[in-house]
Amino acid sequence: MKVRGTTIVAVRRGGMTAVAGDGQVTADAMIIKGTARKVQTLNDGRVVVGFAGAVADAMTLLDKFRTKIEQHPGSLRRAAIELAKEWRTDKYLRMLQAQLIVADAEDLLLVSGNGDVLAPDDDVLAIGSGGAYALAAARAMMRHTELGATDIAREALVIASEVCVYTNNQITVETITA
Repeated sequence: MKVRGTTIVAVRRGGMTAVAGDGQVTADAMIIKGTARKVQTLNDGRVVVGFAGAVADAMTLLDKFRTKIEQHPGSLRRAAIELAKEWRTDKYLRMLQAQLIVADAEDLLLVSGNGDVLAPDDDVLAIGSGGAYALAAARAMMRHTELGATDIAREALVIASEVCVYTNNQITVETITA
């Protein structure tokens, strides 16, 4: 059974960062859950994380990231870099198939098992099966509307859900204000 399907999008605008995720989990050709929560706050609400990929792998990485935040309080970037280093070099972690978007008041980052810790040029990130659709929608809204970060993230996921069969419109949004 191949479990797939998640779309996470993050948008930073006007001193606010919104991270939104859909709720669909698909195994083979069947939707097995429609209300999964793939966006969470950490560190007493000062950090938001969205995760895509194999659920068990993503949860393992989320636990590892939580530990890195505790080891490097106040430095999301340092915690993300330390996670990426361990993820890439550890024999067990290297096999994990997931990606994370992490955000706090200062940083918005994509973290992957390839050792990537990337900050976007345009304050928009997206991952997962519908990530490309959500990214395109969010970028268009950033360029052509005055909508806030939360509205853009939510609407980008609605648009992705209309195109990607692995994305639904059961959306969770968490925000952080700078």
